[in-house]
Amino acid sequence: MRIRSLPLWLLCQALPCHAQDSLGEALPLLLGGENGARAVAIAVALALMVLIPGLLLVMTCFTRIIIVLSMLRHAMGMPDTPPNGVLILLAAFLTLLSMGDTFARLEREVAVPLLAQQLDTAQALGRAGEVMKDYMLARTREQDLDAVLALSGKTEPHAATASPALVHLAPAFLLGELRLAFQIGFVVFLPFLLVDIIIAGILMSLGMMMVPPVIISLPIKVLIFVSIDGWLLLVRVLLSDSTW
Repeated sequence: MRIRSLPLWLLCQALPCHAQDSLGEALPLLLGGENGARAVAIAVALALMVLIPGLLLVMTCFTRIIIVLSMLRHAMGMPDTPPNGVLILLAAFLTLLSMGDTFARLEREVAVPLLAQQLDTAQALGRAGEVMKDYMLARTREQDLDAVLALSGKTEPHAATASPALVHLAPAFLLGELRLAFQIGFVVFLPFLLVDIIIAGILMSLGMMMVPPVIISLPIKVLIFVSIDGWLLLVRVLLSDSTW
Protein backbone atom coordinates (compact mmCIF):
# COMPACT_ATOMS: atom_id res chain seq x y z
CA MET A 1 0.00 0.00 0.00
CA ARG A 2 2.84 2.38 0.85
CA ILE A 3 4.59 1.61 -2.47
CA ARG A 4 1.45 2.39 -4.42
CA SER A 5 0.98 5.75 -2.66
CA LEU A 6 4.59 6.82 -3.27
CA PRO A 7 4.01 8.15 -6.85
CA LEU A 8 1.00 10.14 -5.65
CA TRP A 9 3.07 11.68 -2.84
CA LEU A 10 5.85 12.62 -5.26
CA LEU A 11 3.31 14.22 -7.61
CA CYS A 12 1.84 16.35 -4.79
CA GLN A 13 5.31 17.52 -3.82
CA ALA A 14 6.20 18.45 -7.39
CA LEU A 15 3.06 20.47 -8.18
CA PRO A 16 3.78 23.44 -5.82
CA CYS A 17 7.33 23.73 -7.14
CA HIS A 18 6.08 23.68 -10.71
CA ALA A 19 3.43 26.30 -9.89
CA GLN A 20 6.01 28.58 -8.27
CA ASP A 21 8.31 28.28 -11.28
CA SER A 22 5.45 29.03 -13.68
CA LEU A 23 4.34 32.03 -11.63
CA GLY A 24 7.90 33.32 -11.43
CA GLU A 25 8.21 33.09 -15.20
CA ALA A 26 4.78 34.66 -15.84
CA LEU A 27 5.12 37.71 -13.57
CA PRO A 28 7.91 39.40 -15.56
CA LEU A 29 5.91 38.85 -18.74
CA LEU A 30 2.75 40.36 -17.21
CA LEU A 31 4.47 43.33 -15.59
CA GLY A 32 6.80 44.18 -18.44
CA GLY A 33 6.14 46.44 -21.42
CA GLU A 34 2.58 47.04 -22.55
CA ASN A 35 1.20 44.33 -20.28
CA GLY A 36 2.62 46.10 -17.25
CA ALA A 37 1.07 49.42 -18.23
CA ARG A 38 -2.24 47.71 -18.88
CA ALA A 39 -2.13 45.98 -15.48
CA VAL A 40 -1.42 49.28 -13.73
CA ALA A 41 -4.25 50.97 -15.64
CA ILE A 42 -6.66 48.21 -14.62
CA ALA A 43 -5.57 48.51 -10.98
CA VAL A 44 -6.09 52.29 -11.05
CA ALA A 45 -9.51 51.86 -12.66
CA LEU A 46 -10.58 49.36 -10.00
CA ALA A 47 -9.35 51.68 -7.24
CA LEU A 48 -11.32 54.57 -8.73
CA MET A 49 -14.44 52.42 -8.90
CA VAL A 50 -14.09 51.78 -5.17
CA LEU A 51 -13.47 55.45 -4.37
CA ILE A 52 -16.20 56.93 -6.58
CA PRO A 53 -19.03 56.53 -3.99
CA GLY A 54 -16.95 58.27 -1.34
CA LEU A 55 -15.93 61.05 -3.72
CA LEU A 56 -19.59 61.47 -4.67
CA LEU A 57 -20.45 62.07 -1.03
CA VAL A 58 -17.58 64.42 -0.25
CA MET A 59 -17.04 66.50 -3.39
CA THR A 60 -20.56 67.03 -4.77
CA CYS A 61 -23.93 68.33 -3.61
CA PHE A 62 -25.29 64.77 -3.34
CA THR A 63 -25.03 64.81 0.47
CA ARG A 64 -27.14 67.96 0.81
CA ILE A 65 -29.82 66.69 -1.54
CA ILE A 66 -30.18 63.23 -0.01
CA ILE A 67 -30.35 64.64 3.53
CA VAL A 68 -33.11 67.11 2.60
CA LEU A 69 -35.10 64.39 0.84
CA SER A 70 -34.74 62.10 3.87
CA MET A 71 -35.88 64.86 6.24
CA LEU A 72 -38.90 65.52 4.01
CA ARG A 73 -39.83 61.85 4.23
CA HIS A 74 -39.66 61.91 8.04
CA ALA A 75 -41.49 65.25 8.27
CA MET A 76 -44.44 63.84 6.37
CA GLY A 77 -44.57 60.82 8.69
CA MET A 78 -43.60 58.30 6.00
CA PRO A 79 -40.06 57.15 6.90
CA ASP A 80 -40.08 54.41 4.25
CA THR A 81 -41.88 56.22 1.41
CA PRO A 82 -40.44 56.94 -1.12
CA PRO A 83 -38.04 53.98 -0.83
CA ASN A 84 -34.32 54.53 -0.33
CA GLY A 85 -33.52 53.47 -3.89
CA VAL A 86 -35.87 56.08 -5.32
CA LEU A 87 -34.38 58.83 -3.14
CA ILE A 88 -30.82 57.86 -4.06
CA LEU A 89 -31.59 57.86 -7.79
CA LEU A 90 -33.45 61.18 -7.52
CA ALA A 91 -30.56 62.71 -5.58
CA ALA A 92 -28.09 61.41 -8.16
CA PHE A 93 -30.02 62.91 -11.08
CA LEU A 94 -30.47 66.22 -9.24
CA THR A 95 -26.72 66.23 -8.58
CA LEU A 96 -26.08 65.81 -12.31
CA LEU A 97 -28.45 68.70 -13.06
CA SER A 98 -26.98 70.96 -10.38
CA MET A 99 -23.37 70.27 -11.42
CA GLY A 100 -23.95 70.22 -15.16
CA ASP A 101 -21.36 72.90 -15.88
CA THR A 102 -18.75 71.17 -13.73
CA PHE A 103 -19.32 67.78 -15.35
CA ALA A 104 -19.20 69.38 -18.80
CA ARG A 105 -15.85 70.90 -17.87
CA LEU A 106 -14.61 67.52 -16.66
CA GLU A 107 -15.61 65.97 -19.96
CA ARG A 108 -13.99 68.75 -21.97
CA GLU A 109 -10.74 69.06 -20.02
CA VAL A 110 -10.24 65.52 -18.69
CA ALA A 111 -12.27 62.80 -20.40
CA VAL A 112 -11.80 63.87 -24.02
CA PRO A 113 -8.00 64.43 -23.78
CA LEU A 114 -7.62 61.18 -21.82
CA LEU A 115 -9.48 59.14 -24.44
CA ALA A 116 -7.44 60.86 -27.16
CA GLN A 117 -4.28 59.80 -25.28
CA GLN A 118 -3.23 63.43 -24.85
CA LEU A 119 -3.08 62.93 -21.08
CA ASP A 120 -1.86 60.05 -18.99
CA THR A 121 -3.75 58.80 -15.94
CA ALA A 122 -1.82 60.91 -13.43
CA GLN A 123 -2.30 64.12 -15.41
CA ALA A 124 -6.01 63.38 -15.86
CA LEU A 125 -6.48 62.81 -12.14
CA GLY A 126 -4.63 66.03 -11.32
CA ARG A 127 -6.70 68.06 -13.76
CA ALA A 128 -9.94 66.51 -12.48
CA GLY A 129 -8.90 67.41 -8.94
CA GLU A 130 -8.37 71.03 -9.96
CA VAL A 131 -11.83 71.19 -11.56
CA MET A 132 -13.48 69.81 -8.44
CA LYS A 133 -11.45 72.15 -6.24
CA ASP A 134 -12.78 75.12 -8.21
CA TYR A 135 -16.34 73.87 -7.73
CA MET A 136 -15.95 73.28 -3.99
CA LEU A 137 -14.01 76.48 -3.33
CA ALA A 138 -16.76 78.59 -4.91
CA ARG A 139 -19.30 77.03 -2.50
CA THR A 140 -17.27 76.85 0.70
CA ARG A 141 -17.56 79.45 3.42
CA GLU A 142 -14.33 81.08 4.47
CA GLN A 143 -15.00 80.45 8.15
CA ASP A 144 -15.46 76.72 7.53
CA LEU A 145 -12.20 76.53 5.62
CA ASP A 146 -10.40 78.56 8.28
CA ALA A 147 -11.72 76.24 10.98
CA VAL A 148 -10.50 73.13 9.15
CA LEU A 149 -7.10 74.71 8.51
CA ALA A 150 -6.83 75.72 12.16
CA LEU A 151 -7.73 72.21 13.32
CA SER A 152 -5.06 70.79 11.02
CA GLY A 153 -2.43 72.93 12.74
CA LYS A 154 -2.09 75.75 10.22
CA THR A 155 -0.91 78.89 11.98
CA GLU A 156 -2.05 81.26 9.21
CA PRO A 157 -5.32 79.89 7.84
CA HIS A 158 -6.20 82.95 5.74
CA ALA A 159 -3.03 82.66 3.68
CA ALA A 160 -4.02 79.24 2.35
CA THR A 161 -7.64 79.97 1.39
CA ALA A 162 -6.66 81.12 -2.12
CA SER A 163 -5.48 77.63 -3.10
CA PRO A 164 -6.12 75.15 -0.26
CA ALA A 165 -5.19 71.51 -0.41
CA LEU A 166 -7.91 69.04 -1.29
CA VAL A 167 -7.54 67.35 2.10
CA HIS A 168 -8.55 70.65 3.75
CA LEU A 169 -11.08 71.84 1.19
CA ALA A 170 -13.14 68.63 1.07
CA PRO A 171 -14.13 68.55 4.79
CA ALA A 172 -14.80 72.30 4.79
CA PHE A 173 -17.08 71.90 1.77
CA LEU A 174 -18.82 68.93 3.38
CA LEU A 175 -19.42 70.89 6.60
CA GLY A 176 -21.03 73.67 4.59
CA GLU A 177 -23.22 71.19 2.72
CA LEU A 178 -24.37 69.64 6.00
CA ARG A 179 -25.18 73.06 7.46
CA LEU A 180 -27.17 74.03 4.37
CA ALA A 181 -28.99 70.68 4.33
CA PHE A 182 -30.14 71.11 7.93
CA GLN A 183 -31.24 74.69 7.27
CA ILE A 184 -33.37 73.63 4.30
CA GLY A 185 -34.61 70.62 6.26
CA PHE A 186 -35.79 72.85 9.12
CA VAL A 187 -37.78 75.01 6.71
CA VAL A 188 -39.29 71.86 5.18
CA PHE A 189 -40.04 70.34 8.59
CA LEU A 190 -41.76 73.38 10.13
CA PRO A 191 -45.12 73.41 8.26
CA PHE A 192 -45.60 69.67 8.73
CA LEU A 193 -44.82 70.06 12.43
CA LEU A 194 -47.50 72.75 12.69
CA VAL A 195 -50.03 70.41 11.06
CA ASP A 196 -49.19 67.70 13.61
CA ILE A 197 -49.57 70.14 16.51
CA ILE A 198 -52.90 71.47 15.24
CA ILE A 199 -54.34 68.00 14.66
CA ALA A 200 -53.16 66.83 18.09
CA GLY A 201 -54.76 69.89 19.75
CA ILE A 202 -58.07 69.33 17.95
CA LEU A 203 -58.17 65.68 18.97
CA MET A 204 -57.45 66.55 22.59
CA SER A 205 -60.16 69.22 22.63
CA LEU A 206 -62.65 66.66 21.28
CA GLY A 207 -61.63 64.12 23.91
CA MET A 208 -60.24 61.75 21.30
CA MET A 209 -56.95 61.23 23.07
CA MET A 210 -56.82 57.54 22.15
CA VAL A 211 -56.76 58.32 18.42
CA PRO A 212 -53.19 58.62 17.07
CA PRO A 213 -52.82 62.09 15.47
CA VAL A 214 -50.77 60.63 12.60
CA ILE A 215 -53.84 58.81 11.27
CA ILE A 216 -55.48 62.15 10.49
CA SER A 217 -52.45 64.37 9.95
CA LEU A 218 -50.76 62.10 7.37
CA PRO A 219 -53.39 62.43 4.61
CA ILE A 220 -53.71 66.16 5.34
CA LYS A 221 -49.95 66.66 4.98
CA VAL A 222 -49.88 64.67 1.75
CA LEU A 223 -52.81 66.72 0.40
CA ILE A 224 -51.13 70.03 1.29
CA PHE A 225 -47.80 68.94 -0.19
CA VAL A 226 -49.38 67.83 -3.45
CA SER A 227 -51.67 70.88 -3.72
CA ILE A 228 -48.76 73.33 -3.53
CA ASP A 229 -46.66 71.23 -5.94
CA GLY A 230 -44.16 70.56 -3.19
CA TRP A 231 -41.83 68.35 -5.19
CA LEU A 232 -41.24 71.05 -7.78
CA LEU A 233 -40.69 73.71 -5.10
CA LEU A 234 -38.23 71.51 -3.25
CA VAL A 235 -36.30 70.65 -6.42
CA ARG A 236 -36.02 74.34 -7.28
CA VAL A 237 -34.57 75.05 -3.85
CA LEU A 238 -32.13 72.15 -4.07
CA LEU A 239 -30.92 73.16 -7.53
CA SER A 240 -30.46 76.81 -6.62
CA ASP A 241 -27.05 78.12 -5.58
CA SER A 242 -28.44 80.20 -2.73
CA THR A 243 -26.32 80.29 0.40
CA TRP A 244 -29.24 80.60 2.81
